[in-house]
Amino acid sequence: MRLVVARCTVVYAGRLDARLDEAIRLLMVKADGSVLVHADGGSYKPLNWMSPPCVLVEREGVWEVTNKAGEKLEITLHEVMHDTAHELGEDPGLIKDGVEAHLQVLLSERPQVFGEGWTLVRREHPTAIGPVDLLLRDHNGAYVAVEIKRRGEIDGVEQLTRYLDLMNRDPAISPVRGIFAAQEIKPQAKTLAVDRGIECKVFDYDALREIDDGKLRLF
Repeated sequence: MRLVVARCTVVYAGRLDARLDEAIRLLMVKADGSVLVHADGGSYKPLNWMSPPCVLVEREGVWEVTNKAGEKLEITLHEVMHDTAHELGEDPGLIKDGVEAHLQVLLSERPQVFGEGWTLVRREHPTAIGPVDLLLRDHNGAYVAVEIKRRGEIDGVEQLTRYLDLMNRDPAISPVRGIFAAQEIKPQAKTLAVDRGIECKVFDYDALREIDDGKLRLF
């Protein structure tokens, strides 16, 4: 991973145009080729980023990042304060808490709770930025990506959005729509999901385990 702290200006040209005026920011270049622009705030979420596969071309004082779709991220470096690279090695991946992991297993075993005639393609379907929890096919044979959380918040919607962006570039499965599934979903997360065309489903964990009344319930 390469970490650069620089006073920079960022211009994005693609599905929409966006600009970050001159300020000090952290630039991250990961081994998978992704490029992220972070401010000193906003938790984990970058101000702008380019997901792999993409190409980074460095010229004097300018980074130009282009992806397969022709979208461009141009970063002008006015002053570089820090530039270092570290070999992180292979990561063992996220270990989910018991409830979230078990919920994924329960839903993978019961795809019919999403709809009659639905089937499981696979769990942990790989993408270039990590695995999506479930890949299903609906009664029409269309692919559906499901991201599962114990508590559904905005970061989970953002995560699923990035997965869908990559999966819909794959002609073997495109078009892929998304479902955000959780035991509870915060109103802000639901609003964002609906705005992005992502369906929200809330599940009763105990009912899925057939503990409370022996029946599956979908709310």
